[in-house]
Amino acid sequence: MKTLAVIGASYLQLPLVKKAKEMLLRVICFAWKEGAVCADEADVFYPISIIEKEDILDVCRKERIDGICTIASDVAAPTVAYVAEKMGLTGNSYAASVIANNKYLMREAFLKAGIPCPRFKRVTNPDEVKSENWEFPLIVKPCDRSGSLGVRKITDISGLVQSVEDAIAFSFKKEAIVEQYIDGREISVEFISNNGRHFPLSITDKVTTGAPHFVELEHHEPAQLNQEQYNEIYSLTCRALDALGITNGASHTEYKITEDGNVSIIELGARMGGDFIGSDLVPLSTGYDFVKGVIQVALGEFKEPIIARNCFSGVFFLCKETERLLPFFQKRRSLPCITRIETERPVLKSVTCSADRSGYMIYQSNSRLVI
Repeated sequence: MKTLAVIGASYLQLPLVKKAKEMLLRVICFAWKEGAVCADEADVFYPISIIEKEDILDVCRKERIDGICTIASDVAAPTVAYVAEKMGLTGNSYAASVIANNKYLMREAFLKAGIPCPRFKRVTNPDEVKSENWEFPLIVKPCDRSGSLGVRKITDISGLVQSVEDAIAFSFKKEAIVEQYIDGREISVEFISNNGRHFPLSITDKVTTGAPHFVELEHHEPAQLNQEQYNEIYSLTCRALDALGITNGASHTEYKITEDGNVSIIELGARMGGDFIGSDLVPLSTGYDFVKGVIQVALGEFKEPIIARNCFSGVFFLCKETERLLPFFQKRRSLPCITRIETERPVLKSVTCSADRSGYMIYQSNSRLVI
């Protein structure tokens, strides 16, 4: 029986652990004990922080693992790459994973490769922004966090210093990035790669709260784009993956498309999209088991993806901004197209990051669901 190491044990990794068990693999899991819902699902659980890469490497060597992976976690990706590189397993290089996990280093790589992206500046001290001649609006965000944490749109100088200070506080490395704000529709792209070959899976339309925090409220597949736009975005994503040195596993790339059709890359994560995009929406809309594909890459057993289905799928999130959805949550699957619905907390909050949302509702249909 082969052994798979999973970095992270929150609800985000639960589909990965369950899929690995379904594939008759022995699963070992690493994470803090608090919130480790995968601890009871894995064969062995180690209460080690996912950023303690040397400790995790020592255990993985003793366990003689056959593969290592994570899904929907930016923080876990460098540890996955580090262990895979040290043990000669399939994965991205550690250097590439570090670049992909830092928005400033990522922007630098895109700029060098001629890939269109917003203008940007890294900031490590709030005082640095006082002397700059900024062109507003701007986006301020931590260099190394996800889930809209610490993200804010700034329209004038008055809130800039405080927003930078907040972003630095949220950052693990105490770095913020200040970048040009690009107005337009938001989409994200899912790929799976193996030995430097990149395979497109889907493009997702996003609905967010908008300024100032841009927290996602809905995701829908397939995105409403024409074939020429699909081709352009797929081609640009391949260039971006090559620019960062991402060669193996899932990737999730976010774009803005302006009203006049210009496409700019916002960021790329060396992992599948969270918010149920990779684990649920891709399989529902395409028929491709994305999570299984990630495991197969990690084990060196990759098979080229086959898109066997052409359906619509999506997820709606419950919060104060979407309280119109409450009747559907109260009736529990009042629509036949709903595949799963969960309420995580009874109180609806106005959201400033994805952790503030109170529940979700996933659907699969022959057309896009509009509520």
